[in-house]
Amino acid sequence: MSEPDIRREKASPGERYVTEIDGTEAYLTFEDVDGGKRVTDHTIVPKALGGKGVGTRLVRRAVEDARAEGRKIIPKCWFVKMQIDRHPEWRDVLA
Repeated sequence: MSEPDIRREKASPGERYVTEIDGTEAYLTFEDVDGGKRVTDHTIVPKALGGKGVGTRLVRRAVEDARAEGRKIIPKCWFVKMQIDRHPEWRDVLA
């Protein structure tokens, strides 16, 4: 499977990273809060896309953007927390 495009878009109340593969959408929602923090709320990867690394790629994008924007991530979403724990090179973005 080739690397899917991940776009960033407004969502209420914050934003989300979203990708679509074979007509199925997966996304990670987040909201920026005071103090340069970014709270990740949910990562939704439908069963049809499970086990293909889609969720990990969404978290990678969140980490890359947080770094580029000088923000720290507060992972309210268990999946984001688990992925950052699995990737020591991403831990610098943890709040």
